[in-house]
Amino acid sequence: MDTIATTALPDTQALAVIGLALFALVALTRPSVPQESTSLMVLMLLVLGFELFPYEGPGGALGSTEFLAMFGNAGLITVMALLVAGRALEVTGALQPLIRLMLKAWSGPRPLALIVTLLACAFTSAFLSNTIVVLALLPVLVGASARLRFPASQVLMPVGFAALLGGMATTIGTSANLLVVKEAERLGLPPFAMFQFIVPAAVGLVVGLLFLWLVAPRILPERDAPIRQAAPRIFKAVFFVGEDGWAVGRTLAELRERTGRRMNVSRVQRGDGLQVAKLPAMRLQVGDRLFVADTREHLKEYERLLGTRMHSEFAGDEEDVGDEARAAEQQLAELVVTPDSPLYGKTLSTTHFRQRFRLLPLAIHRATAAGTSEITGDFEDAVLQAGDVILVQGPPERLRELRSSGSMLVLDGRVDLPKTRRAPLALCLMAAIVLAAATGWMSISVSATAGAALLIATGCIGWREVAGALSAPLVLMIVMSLALVQAFIATGADLFMASLFLDLFGGLPAAVVLSVIMLLVAIAGSLAPNVAVALISVPVAIAAARGLGAPLEPFVLAVLFGANLSFATALGSRPNLIISTAGGYLARDFMRVGIPLTVLVWLAISVTLAVRYAVPWDLAAG
Repeated sequence: MDTIATTALPDTQALAVIGLALFALVALTRPSVPQESTSLMVLMLLVLGFELFPYEGPGGALGSTEFLAMFGNAGLITVMALLVAGRALEVTGALQPLIRLMLKAWSGPRPLALIVTLLACAFTSAFLSNTIVVLALLPVLVGASARLRFPASQVLMPVGFAALLGGMATTIGTSANLLVVKEAERLGLPPFAMFQFIVPAAVGLVVGLLFLWLVAPRILPERDAPIRQAAPRIFKAVFFVGEDGWAVGRTLAELRERTGRRMNVSRVQRGDGLQVAKLPAMRLQVGDRLFVADTREHLKEYERLLGTRMHSEFAGDEEDVGDEARAAEQQLAELVVTPDSPLYGKTLSTTHFRQRFRLLPLAIHRATAAGTSEITGDFEDAVLQAGDVILVQGPPERLRELRSSGSMLVLDGRVDLPKTRRAPLALCLMAAIVLAAATGWMSISVSATAGAALLIATGCIGWREVAGALSAPLVLMIVMSLALVQAFIATGADLFMASLFLDLFGGLPAAVVLSVIMLLVAIAGSLAPNVAVALISVPVAIAAARGLGAPLEPFVLAVLFGANLSFATALGSRPNLIISTAGGYLARDFMRVGIPLTVLVWLAISVTLAVRYAVPWDLAAG
């Protein structure tokens, strides 16, 4: 059994590793810094630091190249294989049976439909990416709310949270689950079976689903989805006055009358940056640019009434796009910026959005507490944050390609789910992955990798979709986290952090300490990426358990479950971000439902873990 010296300070390199880990977690919360940049920088600092200052510890030397070996970590490879498998189910339309079930359920009583949806979503998310499940159900739920005339806000958040709860049930439910159990195995714990922690997960799931079914719809605001609500998202756009437009030679007062006095021009730009006073009698000239903020429907109506053209204010790239973006068959769609999006932390102008995606960006919406846009200046120069929504225009086939590539989240483009004869094959291969791992015939790493290879070989998923399924920010963040864990253990930083933790909480019963670990991971995972928080917490939790003389497995599971309790913020998980945008939720909505849900599930799982693993409740036993 390892012992923890509560008074001894670690050496300089251990302190440097702890500082680097804290820096990484803080930097990962900054929207202005891309996650992949932070991850790569931390990884480079680890490699460079241990190359310049070699470390020799009790367990031997730690070489700088060992950090780079994390790119071949079994947990990382398994996560990537499962992402490919989940993407294959999506592109083949294999989730259509789930969608048909939901459509049938929502033709009946709403309370029954909601509980059926919550159960189906939770069950499916135990084996598939919860992001894929939420995206598949989103159009069904929004359509049902429009058809049955009930607020979409009362169902979207409960369903999104049900997906997160369902992901706790198995080792493959989320990336955090898989990486935590693989790291625990690497640190000496016995291998985890796929359903090894199903009992505490089921208890938390039952408590959480009852809350989401009976309480959450009553405390959520009656707010329609922005897709169809009376006061939808406000976008900031630019209108270009062309030679043949109705607006040429007209005054701003005439423009107001033409649009039923609804159009409010915030400013007028003429020539190269010249600002023109917004006087009612000021007459517009060819080339003038009008800056307007309104709903997407009103913006398109103004474009038609005034004979102007919405555009993104990019000088010189009209010809680069060609006629594709001005074709007769055009479609409006909204793209949601996610933390792993290629646009995150960048601007439309620096990413050359038009040439790269062959779409016309028309406006940007950014939600605030007041529900309006906070973007100032030209929207193409605004640094994009997670949750921003870009209104674009382009041909349906281009939007279809963009959605299938996985590089962008197309929220409400009218893109049909794919239908293919390979859907049954994709379902069978996914079932084989699960069964092979669940029965112990193969490890999950082998079954997932073999299954992904078969899905590619049989044409269930193409190479373009494979590339879209793999997220570079996620891969780099996992590698960085694994490298930090390696440095933590080699330098003894994990023992020092555990000693600090026990100095604060060691006087409490072991069962309470376990519960505190879960809560702290849940809080940190709501502010920073939960995968990074979970991986860094695993060795600390194991060291704390050894210091208490308590069983190790429940402390590892406390980290695992805590990493999944990301309900209190929109940035806690990708499903949260999706439902936040689709449902028009504000930060206070997530806190109103997420905080009590977190507390209930945390208490339920804490008690279950302590009882199931005989973690002592009294000080004498601890």
